[in-house]
Amino acid sequence: MDTTAPLPRQRARVLLALALAGSTTLAGLSGPASAARPDLVTVVVSGAGGVAEAVRAAGGTVLDALPLVGGVIAHLPRGARLGPALRVVPDRPMSVAGTTAPSGPASTVRATLGLGAPAGEGSGQTIAVVDTGVADVPDLAGRLTHVDVTQDGTGDGYGHGTFVAGLVAGDGSSSGGAYAGVAPGASVLDVRVAHDDGSSSLVLVLKGLQAVAAHPEVDVLNLSLSSGSPLPWQLDPLTQALDALWRRGVTVVVPAGNDGDRGAGSISSPGVDPTLITVGGLDEHGTAARGDDTIAPWSSQGPAPQGVDKPDLAAPGAHLVSLRAPGSVVDVAHPTSEVGTDYFVGSGTSFSTAVTSGSVAALLARRPQLRPDRVKALLTGTAYDAPALATGGLDLRAALTAKVRGNDGRGGDQGNDRGERAPGSRKAWQAFVDALIAGDRAAAASSWADLGPAARNWAASSWAALTPEARNWAASSWAAGTGWTDDGIDWAARNWAARNWAARNWADSDWSARNWSARNWSARNWSDGDWTARNWSARNWSSDDWSARNWSARNWSASTWSAYWG
Repeated sequence: MDTTAPLPRQRARVLLALALAGSTTLAGLSGPASAARPDLVTVVVSGAGGVAEAVRAAGGTVLDALPLVGGVIAHLPRGARLGPALRVVPDRPMSVAGTTAPSGPASTVRATLGLGAPAGEGSGQTIAVVDTGVADVPDLAGRLTHVDVTQDGTGDGYGHGTFVAGLVAGDGSSSGGAYAGVAPGASVLDVRVAHDDGSSSLVLVLKGLQAVAAHPEVDVLNLSLSSGSPLPWQLDPLTQALDALWRRGVTVVVPAGNDGDRGAGSISSPGVDPTLITVGGLDEHGTAARGDDTIAPWSSQGPAPQGVDKPDLAAPGAHLVSLRAPGSVVDVAHPTSEVGTDYFVGSGTSFSTAVTSGSVAALLARRPQLRPDRVKALLTGTAYDAPALATGGLDLRAALTAKVRGNDGRGGDQGNDRGERAPGSRKAWQAFVDALIAGDRAAAASSWADLGPAARNWAASSWAALTPEARNWAASSWAAGTGWTDDGIDWAARNWAARNWAARNWADSDWSARNWSARNWSARNWSDGDWTARNWSARNWSSDDWSARNWSARNWSASTWSAYWG
């Protein structure tokens, strides 16, 4: 296809829907924290200015301000329309980066990192643990402050946040120091954003991040949660908020995720953001030697969508011992994982993230002038290699003694070079979106070409990585009622599928006819003249018509997508 040709409107509309994810119209959308009234939907609205006024003018209600993203949390009537300068993102589920039952010898984090007895590492630093809450336990006594945005009260009914906090900053007082964390001298700001069952949402996490912004003493932020976001990191309010904290001087550490069984490209948001420190899970197999270290099979693999090289490093996360939250969901479900009366064994990239956050605090205590980008450079630059590691392994001792080059001021970053060089910078994506909104096909075609092949392939690979909830949301948000068909666009299945959604990942078991059934693609969502129940019935989406043969890598390859868009 000639890349200088005008951008066909149906293709432009599909990509605009992807880029904005339903940003101008709200028909058919729902979210995990939706209002009790069925005619309202909970959303995050952001823009250059006048956001609250626009929400009220559309008949909505502003619930909370989110200065971090230049927006608000709001209830909006379904079908409400806002101006094209505003971005509207519906609330979506988030969950802790799930843990696995330990299958090897229990490990102590300090021994794994080659640290000696607790010596007050991390003193003077504050680490925000944005999670399921943290229980008041002896190993954190006198160093724990609580913030609750769930309205469930403080504490940890699930057990995940307490385990994370122990790895970060537990002092081991209940074990004579045997099970101390990486930075036992640091303080912990517990920001509870999840309920007792471990569930959370975009809105709750954003409120938690806004609470972190109100605590200028925070030096490190640990967010061991994952989100099935359909948005590129440049446009997602979650990564926007985390980037804003990074620019303020807070080093943000996030997990790669625990979807290693999905193979390459399985890292989820916010781990896809090139600015943040994304951590994979390392299994040291119970030995101090590094030669046998491997990436844990449950650890998500890179690269991230848009060709971003992730994870940034791997840290111990297999069968680690940390703090137990007595009576919590995790505690009750895994009684054989208890270690004594105060500790527990767990595995997952959540805990690799916690080990890294504690290491950041220890590093900042030694070098308080470091800014987040320099911290990241030190950790990745001093990481060790092992034959079975796809990325570097965390080496805290090397980072503590390494020479620092260039300006290492503690203030917020003056831009992130790596992020700006990543495929499809935010500026390039925004230029593409602005051109589509303005109806300028020539400018849209030009800016699309400027994104580069890696960014052009993002749409397909990102869609394939979504959670079922996010897939269903995306489908309904592009339904006929959302306004994407108001100019009579031909939304025939063969054009939408065969041309616009090319991806090798559509062939796997997650994208079988079972998931693309009439239940998800019903007449309720695709109800106008172009998307009738007759065309989108179970008959058409059955295994006979939509088999793995038709959705194979041959038909849905990245090369098809790339060639079609130039």
